[in-house]
Amino acid sequence: MQEEIENKTINLAISTSKLTVQTLFKAVMAYLRGRSNPRGKQSIKKLVGQNKGVTNIDIEKTAIRGFGRYAKKYGIDFAITKDKSLVPPKYMVFFKAQDSDALTAAFQEYSASVLKKKKKPSVLAQLHNLIQQVAELPGKVREKKQEHGDR
Repeated sequence: MQEEIENKTINLAISTSKLTVQTLFKAVMAYLRGRSNPRGKQSIKKLVGQNKGVTNIDIEKTAIRGFGRYAKKYGIDFAITKDKSLVPPKYMVFFKAQDSDALTAAFQEYSASVLKKKKKPSVLAQLHNLIQQVAELPGKVREKKQEHGDR
């Protein structure tokens, strides 16, 4: 594998009337944009096409959308599929085999955040409790008296 990395060369053809550092920089950046591997959430076909070995885990939760943020933080390339044949549907997360340690760290952080959200009381529930407490308070009684005076 080391020999394969050392023996790679790049062929880059530029058509220009005047070769400057700026045109060379633009050409190299265009080349790098074209050959870069996709990162983060992607299709299974693209993930398998990277030839890095793919493994998967099953997830029963439907709130997988929040996981993408943690996967991006840890630089994990992943793909999510939904198995509709089961009731409730089961989700499968495919990822590169080399990302397994990063994936466990991301899942630990994600699950900790989900547990923290469950422990936190709902704002609507707190609001309803406050409304009930205010309703139970005795209200101020104001009496309006109109004074009639002789002038």
